[in-house]
Amino acid sequence: MLETSARLLKLLSLLQVRRDWTGPELAGRLGVDVRTIRRDVDKLRSLGYPVNSVPGVAGGYQLGAGAELPPLLLDDDEAVAVAVGLRTAANGTITGIEETSVRALAKLEQVLPSRLRRRVQALQVHTTPLTSAGPTVDAEALTVIAGACRDHQQLRFGYTGGTEPRRLVEPHGLVHTGRRWYLVAWDVIRKDWRTFRVDRIEGVPTLAGRFTPRTPPFDDLASYVSRQVASSPYTYQAVLVVHAPLAVVAQRTTPTSVQLEEIDADTCLLRSGAESLTTIAFHLMHLDLEFDVLEPPELIDHMRELSQRLARSVSRSGRTPAP
Repeated sequence: MLETSARLLKLLSLLQVRRDWTGPELAGRLGVDVRTIRRDVDKLRSLGYPVNSVPGVAGGYQLGAGAELPPLLLDDDEAVAVAVGLRTAANGTITGIEETSVRALAKLEQVLPSRLRRRVQALQVHTTPLTSAGPTVDAEALTVIAGACRDHQQLRFGYTGGTEPRRLVEPHGLVHTGRRWYLVAWDVIRKDWRTFRVDRIEGVPTLAGRFTPRTPPFDDLASYVSRQVASSPYTYQAVLVVHAPLAVVAQRTTPTSVQLEEIDADTCLLRSGAESLTTIAFHLMHLDLEFDVLEPPELIDHMRELSQRLARSVSRSGRTPAP
């Protein structure tokens, strides 16, 4: 009985990981025969899990959507983490789920033990969210994109950034930087990897045909997005050597504003871009670290002019103005 229950949990986990499974695939993963898989699927259905099946050679099993799923079993830390996540979602960057998150949180708090309810309520009372005026994304759009990444389905959508208003892509993954959501995908028309801001995607993307996943030219998706965003085609691209360890510079910058490379234990290479030299100079001064500008030459001249302007301002400070 214990072995059967463990197998059912593993079967349910497999059905949640991927959209479609054939009977032989599931049997191979669980080390049983196809008849056992059919019996286990029937047991899941009796427990309220809507498992759909398609007969035939190309058929298989699929976990459907349903409103009568048995409750999830969570330990103390998991329950608190879910409550914190729901409360954060109610004030986050995803539109359309604020009210839903509040309703789900209310239901969760009703079934939490008193000791956990006090922990969650203490967090609520003593935390004040600082709402951001930045861009938000649609929850349904995120759900469709994430599902397409999982199921290897192409997406069609309108895009307000770039020269082409309509895109057909093979989605690879989503990256959240804290302020924005990015989709990394293979652009079928441009035949190259592209990074798209999800808040610039118009409406909910449309699912298209299936595709065979490509091997991306990167190992770390988050690092790739950081490089792409930091080196966007700005008017000015700056390269400089910062006389500080990479870890120190990383603490004073954001992954989407700069690209860092370690030179040695005490210096690193910084790349960044902006639409004005003054903006670059401001961010460099904000680092409060010693640095050497390698390029562009205009930045060196601009910072020299700024330093002279500051020196003149300081020399005039404290003087008594003429009547």
